[in-house]
Amino acid sequence: MTATRPQPRPGVLDIAPYIPGKSTAPGVAKVFKLSSNETPLGASASTIAAYRAVAEHLEDYPDGSVSELREAIGAVFGLDPARIVCGAGSDDLLNLLARAYLADGDEAIHTTHGFLVYPIATLGTGAKPVVAPEKNYTADVDAILACVSQKTKLVFLANPNNPTGTYIPFDEVKRLHQGLPPHVLLILDAAYAEYVQRNDYEAGIELVATSENVVMCRTFSKIYGLAALRLGWMYGPAHVVDAVNRIRGPFNVNAAAIAAGIAAIRDNEHVERSRAHNSRWLAWLTEEIGKLGLTVTPSVGNFVLIHFPQTNGRTAKEADAFLTKRGLILRQVGGYKLPNALRMSVGTEEANRLVVQALSDFLGKTA
Repeated sequence: MTATRPQPRPGVLDIAPYIPGKSTAPGVAKVFKLSSNETPLGASASTIAAYRAVAEHLEDYPDGSVSELREAIGAVFGLDPARIVCGAGSDDLLNLLARAYLADGDEAIHTTHGFLVYPIATLGTGAKPVVAPEKNYTADVDAILACVSQKTKLVFLANPNNPTGTYIPFDEVKRLHQGLPPHVLLILDAAYAEYVQRNDYEAGIELVATSENVVMCRTFSKIYGLAALRLGWMYGPAHVVDAVNRIRGPFNVNAAAIAAGIAAIRDNEHVERSRAHNSRWLAWLTEEIGKLGLTVTPSVGNFVLIHFPQTNGRTAKEADAFLTKRGLILRQVGGYKLPNALRMSVGTEEANRLVVQALSDFLGKTA
């Protein structure tokens, strides 16, 4: 039968589109958006100044090689800039890696509650996403390895993971890598690495530096406060960098993002201040929400996953509606196979205290 209009490639219309966290609460005077893991401290003053300066030259194309930003990242982390690729957010890079290494019939592995971009990027290439079960909302190395087949080309590992906030120690990451065939590319998605304060955690730089089949992706959207500019970077073997550079857009990073990124990566004081704020309030939220009788998955990121009972009308959906009426916007995570939980970003002191009080009222408790 002849098609009456252009048709997307098979499988595209089977993809469930990514739905970002909501950002509005109609009828509420003051809204606290805690649904997208944005930093409550915003970008640093030097970063904002660098961004504004670009307005004087909007007629110019950005540097297509992003050389100055790659050099700045390399200087901060001790990396060869030639092995760094920048993109419009780390999800841009995840999609580029999928396009470069997946074809029809291939397989890519991610874990049960992994970032929703992984199956979207996989299906968009005609490949098949394979889901490895987790243990206690945490990636399970043995389960991932058990999913590997001759068709496996990529393994996506978010470490720490969003939306659970859990992580696996670096020894486990190395064990995962050692168990993979050499043709399988391990993608370490370390979007929340800057927040982690655990002695057994590593973002993956060492493993990338000594391997031919590992890449690490990072973002400026979280601790650096540049979510609006869409900026991420990856560090990988030279041959992977070459492949990605061949298919990425020639100007996939805009000039404002480049300028802001250079300033942000150099402003360590702002990063430390943001990390300290997060550490304090992450611990406080975990403890105070726990006191209300709700289970909070231990998190090393800048958010907490709050689990709700499924009885007496105290469900996650009901809690979300209750909180929204007070201008407190959390993230429903049914798309992550967590219909009985809400994810809350660590916010300002005011926002954090308001959420705990609202949850107490919702549950009929006295905080």
